[in-house]
This record gives sequence, structure tokens and C-alpha cells, in this order.
Amino acid sequence: MIKSPLSELVGIRYPVFQGGMAWIADAKLAAAVSNAGGLGIIAAGNAPAEYVREQIKKARLLTDKPFGVNIMLMSPFSEQIAQVVAEERVSVVTTGAGNPSKYMNLWNTHSIKVIPVVPSTGIAKLVERAGAAAVIAEGCESGGHVGELTTMALVPQVADAVKIPVIAAGGIANGRGFAAALMLGAVGVQLGTRFLVARECNVHQVYKDMVIKAKDIDTIVTGKRLGHPVRSLKNAFSREFFSKEYNTGITNEELEAFGAGALKLAAVDGDEKNGCFMSGQIAGLINKQQTVKEIIEEMLLQAESILNGAVKWVN
Repeated sequence: MIKSPLSELVGIRYPVFQGGMAWIADAKLAAAVSNAGGLGIIAAGNAPAEYVREQIKKARLLTDKPFGVNIMLMSPFSEQIAQVVAEERVSVVTTGAGNPSKYMNLWNTHSIKVIPVVPSTGIAKLVERAGAAAVIAEGCESGGHVGELTTMALVPQVADAVKIPVIAAGGIANGRGFAAALMLGAVGVQLGTRFLVARECNVHQVYKDMVIKAKDIDTIVTGKRLGHPVRSLKNAFSREFFSKEYNTGITNEELEAFGAGALKLAAVDGDEKNGCFMSGQIAGLINKQQTVKEIIEEMLLQAESILNGAVKWVN
């Protein structure tokens, strides 16, 4: 099976992270991924600190393996959550939607591996100087909040820019994507959309069915006008949001209000019309529900076969 420095760094069997998906990545999913040999991650999202503490404690009842917490730095509760993960001494903290530098000394003091999600080489170098153990270079193919660069362009540039390990994310769903990530200079991958259809994932079944039914052109990016673009599946909500975004008669405040709570409507309520079903472009590659263990092992076996056969192209 594939070996990687990431496994030793974090204490996991397979170099596979599960993405921190708000309203979706809870203790149950994180523990399942960790038990299967990857790194499960609890998503803090916009939840209050005590919710995160409860999820950490629940995960510890479900697994004795390392797991992490993802902190969205735009959250109004990010400062309290930063303290919670320090007090609970979780194995790994991943961060998104902001610069985690002001918390990194606190986390490093508590022997927490800090692995920020980065959209550019500049941010990657900044967090490396601040003490990051590794970085997750996430391309715009991913679901949820996205940057400008594709995974193919971003990962090798980040790998050249920093000396710490690089994890690839965005547009990875199977062994082919995993093998490609390694060739780009990554030492592991982070999956989000693929784990949406895991049997251990508590997301609404409507959400899972939409991912499974999706084709290659069935995602859309909205929110660029607001400065935080989001990729999601095309539905009535995302099409209307896109339309409103280019309507100069609608203020930014009105646009923000229109989108408020839409992810919960998708993930918890399964509201096919009004929900925001965040998903990456690789949804078209996903056609079945599986256990977390099946997802990870199938991907790694396929990647190993591809990498072993790659020499046929070399004279």
C-alpha cells in the first residue's frame, strides 16, 4: 500500500484527509474516517464553541485514532473555538477562510499539528513561517468556498514554494486523482465531495442522491461579487443566486441575506429547491454510496495500480 511522510507526521495509516464540511463533517463521519486509516476532521463551521467541544468528546468515544478540527476563521466563534481545540489537545487543526497565524503559537504550544488550507503560494509561505506543519493546497474544482487557481496549477507551485508537506485538495475522487496529486508534488490528498456519499455521513439523503446523479457540468460558482465564491450543484437556489449577483438593483446585504442558511437547508433538511448543495466538480465521477473504508481502500488500490503501471510510458 502507498506510504507517505504525511502518515508519519499525523499518525495515520493512509495519507487521506477528510474535508471539514460545515453542517456535514461531524464526530460520526470524522471517527469513521479515522478508524478506516485516514484523518477524520470535525467541521466547526459557524457553530458555537461548545458544540465543537461536544463533537470532540463524542469522536473520542467513537475512535482512539487521531482526528482533527477544521476552523473557519470567518466564524464569529473562531477565537473561542481556537481555545477549545487547544484545551482539548486535538491532534490536528485545519483552517480555512482566513489567516490562522495569530492562533498558531497557541496550538503549537499544545503540540497540535496546524495544517491550513491555502489558495496561493503567498499564503502557503506565510503560514509556513508561522509554524504550520503542512498545508492543504485546494484548487477551485472543490466544493464550498473556492479560490482562483486550479489544483493542477496550484499544487506544484505550492510544493516548490514551501519545505513543509503539501496535501492536494479539489477535484480528487479516485485513484487516478490520488496518483496525479502525488505526481504534482503532494504527499497526500483531502477529499470532501467523495465522502458526502459515505454511508457514515449524516448529510440528508436528497443531498447524496443529487451528488450521485450529477454530471460533469452540474456545478456553478456563486458569490464572487461578495468576495467569497462558493461552488455548489446547480438547482433553483444557485441559479437564482447567480442571477441576483449580476443584478445591480440588489445590494450586497440583500444578496447575503438571500444565501443565509441555505447550506443547512441542503445538508439537514434536504430542501432540493432552496438549499445550497456544495459540491466539487468531481461529483460526475461519483455513482454509488460506499462505506468510508471502501472509499479509501478502493482509491488507494487504484492509485497503487496506476503508479506501478506508469513505467510503461517511459522508454
